[in-house]
Amino acid sequence: MSLLRVRGLSKHFGGLAAVSNVSFEIGPGEILGLIGPNGAGKTTVFNLISGTLPPTHGSIAFAEADITHLPTFRRSRLGIGRTFQIVRPFEGMSVLENVMAPILTRERHLGVARKEAIGVLERVELIDAAEADPQSMTLARRKRLEVARALATRPRLLLLDEVLAGLNPVEVHEALPLIRRIRDDGVTIFIIEHIMAALMSLSDRVLVMDQGALIATGTPAEVTANPRVLEAYLGEEATGA
Repeated sequence: MSLLRVRGLSKHFGGLAAVSNVSFEIGPGEILGLIGPNGAGKTTVFNLISGTLPPTHGSIAFAEADITHLPTFRRSRLGIGRTFQIVRPFEGMSVLENVMAPILTRERHLGVARKEAIGVLERVELIDAAEADPQSMTLARRKRLEVARALATRPRLLLLDEVLAGLNPVEVHEALPLIRRIRDDGVTIFIIEHIMAALMSLSDRVLVMDQGALIATGTPAEVTANPRVLEAYLGEEATGA
């Protein structure tokens, strides 16, 4: 049984097809990677799944329930969480308060919310920065805070949108075990990433998009050997285009 099932998903902006007839499934406990050149439609797929954008055509089912037309907050309550490419912590709030904010949308008691937020910060190894101003932290730690805020929604499916972007090789290396631990804790992960070595080491399967369409799917080894992928994505990266 799949946790997420996408069928014939399309999104048009006027005459532009940002996403065109995309279908795939994600199984419980899986790490599914999504790659493609800039402008391929990857983040638009995330926006459609999370409810930020309505689809033009197609359907989305989560845990066997049709969520195609549900608002974002209802999808979140069902268990779909996400991060964003650009990290924007709430200003004037500590790291702990940033994580408490999503918890307080469902929990009335501050003490309970605080305790849960502390647990989330421990999971992402940010407990030492609980009272810090997020703006004072490194990009790598702010990225972890972004993950923590998503985990605070208690997701069953976590959409990670370039959580490794902008990190140096050491920071990327340190972040990979965290992503694996989140999956091992029972959270299914769908991840967009441009750092190919990192994504391929994490993913059970990989989807490849180009110009809004899904052009390949398979294991990391299968995808990296696919001529269409080499032409559309790896070839572009290799030539520095």
